[in-house]
Amino acid sequence: MERTFYTLSLKNKPGLYHNLLYWAKENYSTVAFLNSNYAANDSYSSGYDALLAVGARKHICPGDDIPAFSALKDFSDLSNDWIFGFLSYDLKNQLENLKSENADGINMPLMHFFVPEIVFLFTGSEVKAGILSENEYHGRPDDLWELASGFKFSGDDSHVEKIQHRVSRNDYIRNVEKIKNHIRVGDIYEANYCIEFFSEKAEIDPVDVYLKLNLHNPSPFSCFYRINEKYLISSSPERFLARRGKKLISQPIKGTIKRGKTPEEDDFLKNKLFNDPKERSENVMIVDLVRNDLSRSAGKSSVKVEELFGIYTYPRVHQMISTVTSTLKTEMHFADAIRLAFPMGSMTGAPKIRAMELIEDYEATRRGLYSGAVGYIKPGKDFDFNVIIRSILYNQTDKFLSFMAGSAITIESVPEREYKECLLKAASMAHVIGTDLKPQ
Repeated sequence: MERTFYTLSLKNKPGLYHNLLYWAKENYSTVAFLNSNYAANDSYSSGYDALLAVGARKHICPGDDIPAFSALKDFSDLSNDWIFGFLSYDLKNQLENLKSENADGINMPLMHFFVPEIVFLFTGSEVKAGILSENEYHGRPDDLWELASGFKFSGDDSHVEKIQHRVSRNDYIRNVEKIKNHIRVGDIYEANYCIEFFSEKAEIDPVDVYLKLNLHNPSPFSCFYRINEKYLISSSPERFLARRGKKLISQPIKGTIKRGKTPEEDDFLKNKLFNDPKERSENVMIVDLVRNDLSRSAGKSSVKVEELFGIYTYPRVHQMISTVTSTLKTEMHFADAIRLAFPMGSMTGAPKIRAMELIEDYEATRRGLYSGAVGYIKPGKDFDFNVIIRSILYNQTDKFLSFMAGSAITIESVPEREYKECLLKAASMAHVIGTDLKPQ
């Protein structure tokens, strides 16, 4: 199969995305939309404003008993084409002697990758539509564009019954104290502890909720992903791992503070975050962990910290982000580089394996796709994957909706403050489904 690219002109991009996403959802059971929101601060951008992939000409969805990263390696070697997909956090169980036995209302696959029927590449004032030779629109890009870009759908009403807290405030505080005790006795230095908010009777329009979330909290690694009747709706600000030529880039986030109401308060809060000893301690521990992860696939002496404690501003919060890079070994397959860095240290803790064991003990929800990764692989095998945070997961068949939030627990953590940080991070997801989060 060959893919032909056709160049088309763009107008009214925000409205266009609305039409395209509804067209994709109504016509395809597999959809991936990756939206950079014109990320001006991303020096490692691929240059695309957004990517939309629809239809699965080929795909892999390995089960628990199939080595998933080996399957990805074989799939990518046979497909020198655009590939889109995701990695579940629970792939950790294939990488280490770990388990996942907590409640899971979404039941996303461990891994899913696909070669799309059609891929749209958005850059500036144009879009390139890549259509496979066997597709009905091959040779007819104007017909495709007229249909997709002009698709009209007003959206369905959403109804979400009161959001439940999987973990109460008091239980959260008790668990944080127990995790801090593990730190005191030397089991770990840090653990990312997360809690779930959910509804068992949710009827939402996934496209409408994504568009609202992206408007409310535009982020550089925003995405919408559909696989059959399961959806990921994400406003992630964090890059897990990217490849640009021989260079690998990871940008862990550790450190969060709310936005100010005035420019002066904003500056005060940014300085407060930058100088906070606890936040800096969190960040540097994860930077060290990421350096170690990248060193497993890196050429000699190539691991570097290009930025430490960078403060980046988003519509609702300021974040502390560091950048770690390396040069991929010549003989190393790119899928092995992903495998050796997965799951991302910013969502586990340090040391990573012991932290993941404790996460399983103290969390009440199986993470599944949350704190996994979604992204793309280009022909030539450059890639970019985010960290799945600030995200809503939805099982439309079971009407189950879930979102999680967490924070890094260190010896300096104040449990009540950590709980409030979780509520702050979860607020955007609650807002777009018409509810709010009160401590319970």
